[in-house]
Amino acid sequence: MKERIYLTTTLPYVNAAPHLGHALEFVQADIIARYLRLSGREVFFNTGTDEHGLKIYTKAFEIKEPVLDYVDRYVKHFIALKDTLGLSFDNFIRTTDKHHIKAAQEFWRRCEQAGDIYKKNYKIKYCIGCELEKTDSELVDGYCPLHPNSELEIIEEENYFFRFSKYQQALLELYDNANFVIPASRLNEIKNFVTGGLEDFSISRLKSKMPWGIDVPGEESCLPAGRQVMYVWFDALVNYVSAIGWPDDLDKFSKWWPAIQFAGKDNLRQQSAMWQAMLLSAGLEPSKQILIHGFITSAGQKMSKSRGNVVDPLQVVGEYGVDALRYYLAREVTPFEDGDFTWDKFKDAYNGNLANGLGNLVSRVIKMYVAYEAEAKPEDLKSVEEWIKDDFFKEYREYLDNYEINKAADFVWTQIKEADLYIQNTQPFKLFKDNPTKAREHVSYLIGALWRISVGLEPLMPSTAQKIRAVVKNKELLAPLFARKD
Repeated sequence: MKERIYLTTTLPYVNAAPHLGHALEFVQADIIARYLRLSGREVFFNTGTDEHGLKIYTKAFEIKEPVLDYVDRYVKHFIALKDTLGLSFDNFIRTTDKHHIKAAQEFWRRCEQAGDIYKKNYKIKYCIGCELEKTDSELVDGYCPLHPNSELEIIEEENYFFRFSKYQQALLELYDNANFVIPASRLNEIKNFVTGGLEDFSISRLKSKMPWGIDVPGEESCLPAGRQVMYVWFDALVNYVSAIGWPDDLDKFSKWWPAIQFAGKDNLRQQSAMWQAMLLSAGLEPSKQILIHGFITSAGQKMSKSRGNVVDPLQVVGEYGVDALRYYLAREVTPFEDGDFTWDKFKDAYNGNLANGLGNLVSRVIKMYVAYEAEAKPEDLKSVEEWIKDDFFKEYREYLDNYEINKAADFVWTQIKEADLYIQNTQPFKLFKDNPTKAREHVSYLIGALWRISVGLEPLMPSTAQKIRAVVKNKELLAPLFARKD
């Protein structure tokens, strides 16, 4: 039986259009999902949208639009990323889906039955941008360092709380698995956070103040002024289990759970501590693994509208094509640290490695393939699935098994450089006049090299990979893969 693997991204808020940070997480997860499928695993790849909370309610209120209309409008942009970014996700969940709402309420009941939900009065400083409580030690000059242009909200009311403090030791035992959080620096970070002591956190808001959320179960008998809705993080995190049928379809749930989760470094606490404690409370197995990536900056600065340095992934794809953006996010951005994007850097990478590198190699080899009437060796044209398992790709597999996507891309570009060097050393274009048979042998070898390059590109740049194999099979299909941009 095939090994089953469940991959999921976080669910982005629908308070704005998709940005480059979303693209990074989606493309990283997609590359791993494609690789796992090609290597013989059965994969369930989940993504979706987080549609509740104060941030979304406030945005809709500002523009005087009904909240559901507002989220419906923005959700379309995220669904469209399947085509825009060449994604292969199997499921797109919305936290406004009826099944998810039912699952979130049942999850609440399970935690309540475990004695982990209680009510109390409290006063906190709250960052709407993070949708998180903030202690004074986390602030810089009184502001959240991730949202320095937003005033903190002061919330004072009676809410439900989750007994986060109860799970300190259980979480530390979970972190004994050195691969539970990747990279190791993030595992150490969350270990230090939990070791420092955990405070119970609020998991509801007064409906009279923040009506856009899932109703807390059992609140129907309360006076309207005291009714509560779930805190957005409690609701949204449940999507990882509701997406695979919990609690109604336990056969489907047991088939896929636990999950490998992709998340940004600003989600470390929520994914690897809060969510894991919630799972333990509800009597469910913890996640399998949490993969934490960095931010995308621009010339070393955080992207923001006020700085005017926000990059729209749709613009990149519109001008350069989807695989050009996937290439940049795969190879030019390290998987676990901050990556930088400027248009100059992007154009240099595009021209140097795609137009003049990969594109030029394919063009040269196919033109000789046609002109010299060379033949490809059948053993070189094995399926992608066969080649992926071949010893030739052992190093490549090791990189992707460890989520080192940039190193896997480097492996492919090493093959491109070696093919260029082979042309330089053998010069079949000069040899053909005196020894056409030998020249054809060299070109035949190069066709095999192109095919193997396409195999390595398949998870990274699937459209380009398929075009290369198509032109090897049908020489008449040759067209520039990447046109130089000046």
